[in-house]
Amino acid sequence: MSTVNTVTEQLTRAGQAIEHDSFAIIDAEAGAHRYTPEQWPIVRRMIHANADFEFNGLTDFHPDAVEAGVQAMLRGGTPVVADVEMICSGLSRPRLAHFGMATHQFISDADVIARAQAEDTTRAVQAMRKAHRLGRLDGAIVGIGNAPTALIELVRLIREEGVRPALVVGMPVGFVSAAESKDLMAEVAEVPWIVIRGRKGGSTLVVAAVHALLSLAEARQKASAA
Repeated sequence: MSTVNTVTEQLTRAGQAIEHDSFAIIDAEAGAHRYTPEQWPIVRRMIHANADFEFNGLTDFHPDAVEAGVQAMLRGGTPVVADVEMICSGLSRPRLAHFGMATHQFISDADVIARAQAEDTTRAVQAMRKAHRLGRLDGAIVGIGNAPTALIELVRLIREEGVRPALVVGMPVGFVSAAESKDLMAEVAEVPWIVIRGRKGGSTLVVAAVHALLSLAEARQKASAA
């Protein structure tokens, strides 16, 4: 059986060779690390996304994060709720469609903007609240790469309103509350999470992490069918 995933990897031999060679270079340059064999492909793909080896060390995982993400994908139909449209645009539609998954984001909705103005909050906060009202958060993979206030609100919803996403990929970038929001998420035991410590992050990293999970899920799917 081929070791190449047919849906979640590059679709040509030339593309696969470049990607696999890139991963081999990352493995060699990274050397020894503290991540498990299940966690490292996620960190490696994040390094691959922007050639920044600091994510080897800055990336932290809830103990159940990888398995929770893979199982959510294998169940099929799991929504991905994002803080911004950039994550939805960056995720591969064919890769998501393989598992019956779709993306959702609400930050530009008129009612979200109106509530943010009326309550003097951010659109990101109101977008998370709308996702909760619509029942989108429970069982979802939530990806936050831009807005620390979205992650802070999500933690509040988990603690105070019993929201239970399948996995939170919390990687907001920035200088105001970014590091603090991820530290807050990392204190949550009830919901699995993947976070980047400190100021670094961004939508590109969320996309890379989700794509890595999709690849792990497809490999698991192929192995179980063999």
